Amino acid sequence: MSLEHPAAASTPRPWRLGRTAALVAVLLAAVVLAVGLGSVTIPPAEVLGALGRGVTSLWTGAALSPEDTIVWQLRLPRVAMGVLVGACLAVCGAAFQGVFRNPLADPYLLGVASGAGLGATVAIVAGWPRPLVPVVALAAALGAVSLTLALAREGRRLPPTRLILAGVVVGSVLSAVSTFLILRGEDRARQVLAYTLGDLGFSGWGDLATVLPYALAGGGVLLALGRALDTLGLGDLTARSLGVPVERLRLLVVLAASVATAAAVAYVGIIGFVGLVVPHVVRLAWGAGHRVLLPVSALAGGTLLVLADLLARTTPLSQVGVVTTLLGGPFFLWLLRRGGHD
Repeated sequence: MSLEHPAAASTPRPWRLGRTAALVAVLLAAVVLAVGLGSVTIPPAEVLGALGRGVTSLWTGAALSPEDTIVWQLRLPRVAMGVLVGACLAVCGAAFQGVFRNPLADPYLLGVASGAGLGATVAIVAGWPRPLVPVVALAAALGAVSLTLALAREGRRLPPTRLILAGVVVGSVLSAVSTFLILRGEDRARQVLAYTLGDLGFSGWGDLATVLPYALAGGGVLLALGRALDTLGLGDLTARSLGVPVERLRLLVVLAASVATAAAVAYVGIIGFVGLVVPHVVRLAWGAGHRVLLPVSALAGGTLLVLADLLARTTPLSQVGVVTTLLGGPFFLWLLRRGGHD
């Protein structure tokens, strides 16, 4: 099954540039809107003024007004984390769909989400301090991916089918362990559930500074591999004949995407559908070439998550993961219908 539209692959360059500029404008507008809306509404002009005064205060040491403090200490870190996590999930989803040549691949394919969920569950049920929860979740997520790679390895090779199957098995087992622990610690089940549905509400500048290096490292590697991913899409045999080290490339993509995804979900929880739907939408409008697909997916993913979080905190839906699922599920079904059947 494939959701790629041949017409999209030949989208004229001026159209792509225009659409990209429009997407950047939408992202900036979404950031200003998300920073301004909440229990205290701040007009867009005041938001921009607060951003300017905050930057100035870094140099002058001037005290911020209460309104500026709301912008800089409460809302801007949350919005910035939304942009970063949305970009991570979308880029990693696009890379996984390319490296596995599977339109249903997403960033959680190899057990990252289940590992992070188990780590967070252990920390929450045990009553450990909240700052320790994402640290344990990150370690568990990376451990889950390592286990998947170890189970899937066939000599020096990492066959895509074995990787996917190993990821499914590892994810299922870790999810079962998480469920068992939740049942044993029913008094903390609500906290665990909130984590599994995703929440940007606790994001601060410190969390953002922790996630950023992982996101830049993983995302940077994936962006640098755009041309190689295009070649891999022709098939392993063809890629090898063109001099592409297929196994090394596949391992590098898996490691880079897993590191970025693990850091993202460790700090904000498991947010579904962003990494699955966004790459498909971008392919429709910008084409399937990864050198364009990956950076534009980052912009689109950040925009989607900022708007989804805004909807979550201004409506009874409350959890951003609920919003992305309610939006992404039906939209992905529409993409399936539009793409046809094999």
